[in-house]
Amino acid sequence: MPSGGDNILTVEALTLQFGGVSALVGVSLSARRGSVTAIIGPNGAGKTSLLNVVSGFYKPSVGRVVFEEIDLLAQSSHARAKLGIARTFQNIALFRGLTVLENIKLGAHAQLRAGAVTAAVYLGPAKREEDALTRRIDDEVIGFLGLGQYRDREIVGLPLGIQRRVELARALISGPKLLMLDEPFAGMNPSEKQIMADDIRSAVSRLGTTVLIIDHDMKTLMALTEHVVVLNFGEVIATGTPAQVQSDPQVIEAYIGTGGKRTTHADAVP
Repeated sequence: MPSGGDNILTVEALTLQFGGVSALVGVSLSARRGSVTAIIGPNGAGKTSLLNVVSGFYKPSVGRVVFEEIDLLAQSSHARAKLGIARTFQNIALFRGLTVLENIKLGAHAQLRAGAVTAAVYLGPAKREEDALTRRIDDEVIGFLGLGQYRDREIVGLPLGIQRRVELARALISGPKLLMLDEPFAGMNPSEKQIMADDIRSAVSRLGTTVLIIDHDMKTLMALTEHVVVLNFGEVIATGTPAQVQSDPQVIEAYIGTGGKRTTHADAVP
């Protein structure tokens, strides 16, 4: 784990079970404020399950999750969003009938004060709040993520790389302290991956966001992150810098495996 008292997120001895199957077993890790922490491991290692616990979708049987000294497990998923936790998902979850701008606006819904009735008839307070949000999106994320030319276009038909940047924009407009990214590079070509990696770096440096990221593209991920946690069969088998985990025998064995389609060490952990 990263050392020191500046950890924004601390997970302690987390165990998650579904019936007789253990998805996570005694998992402990931490994420340092203003850094990028990667969680890697073979398919089925428990990576997404871990994010689902932090998000509030799953309730662990044992363990603690502390976010800025707050017991996160005692908070609802909605309350966690208000605390400053946001995430994206493996599968793109944008609304196909809405524009890029409209999709991004949905990321700030928890922060809006206008009531449902006021918003429905678009009365003065709701309109002013909506206009202010539009200006903030234009100022803070549209230009920042290079989405200006797509702002008023519907999501349908946009390239995958653009759609994933819209997802990132929607998560960032909430002003998250902790942003969890679940396979943000999936399906992208090398150029799109590089743009996304640069956008994530910029979010950390410009906005002070802490990032917890899962992905299978080890080359891109190892160049992006500072700290790596490796899961296998629901357990932490290694932690450290990219260089440290790449040379760890347990990590090499986990990626090479013992059956099915085998990969080389170079392919799995470059």
